[in-house]
Amino acid sequence: MEKNFFQEVYEVVKLIPEGQVTTYGAIAQYLGTKGGARMVGWAMNAAHTEKDVPAHRVVNRNGQLTGKHFFETPETMQNLLENEGLKIVNDQIQDFQKHFWNPSEKLAL
Repeated sequence: MEKNFFQEVYEVVKLIPEGQVTTYGAIAQYLGTKGGARMVGWAMNAAHTEKDVPAHRVVNRNGQLTGKHFFETPETMQNLLENEGLKIVNDQIQDFQKHFWNPSEKLAL
């Protein structure tokens, strides 16, 4: 059975290590859909129906918590990231590059 795009996104997201984050665009590029960051965003918005998908670890290209409104409360995403040791100020991950996980570098297709 062929996997759908959302399932492929979720498989990548499940591999993001605790304390690290990636971006919608980095996932899209890894999956061969460069420019498909919006599609990854749609997948992440629907991730609440999936178990064990750490959607809080996916942020925009600037390290901003743009998906926070798709969690139980607007504070949930920040709380989950802070519990993993990240510092967030005004919905922005501090030292973003230090915490950035690039699937194209970390995973082999």
